[in-house]
Amino acid sequence: MRILIQRVSHASIEIDLVVKSSISAGLLVLVGIETEDTKEDCEWLSNKVVGLRIFDDEKGIMNRSVIDIDGEVLVVSQFTLHALTKKGNRPSYIKAAKHEIAIPLYEHFCELLSQKICKTVKTGVFAADMKVALVNNGPVTIWMDSKNKE
Repeated sequence: MRILIQRVSHASIEIDLVVKSSISAGLLVLVGIETEDTKEDCEWLSNKVVGLRIFDDEKGIMNRSVIDIDGEVLVVSQFTLHALTKKGNRPSYIKAAKHEIAIPLYEHFCELLSQKICKTVKTGVFAADMKVALVNNGPVTIWMDSKNKE
């Protein structure tokens, strides 16, 4: 399971010219799920997301988590995080999980985050054509993969 976390001032998702979800200060989390992923991957990554100390404290040092700042979280499914680009110029998405695997894990990941931050996690619509808008604050962008726990 791969995620790309962005610290944002605000972010939103638009589908068919209608804003589906929006958040103010917090995290935009893009989530890519592959066939081998499990609920354990969701648990590990959700703990990392809510525990990351990437928000400034009163001294301007990144020392606070999304929970500490009472921030919001917007989660977007993004199978393209598993693009294979080694050969040619057209990415392959063969490692990305099919809907029957990806949707339950995506929903579980969102539920775990909601429980941990004690508020509803905003989402897009799985497999929809979404327009994601954001103001990356910092910029702070962090990539994580549950198969590479560094």
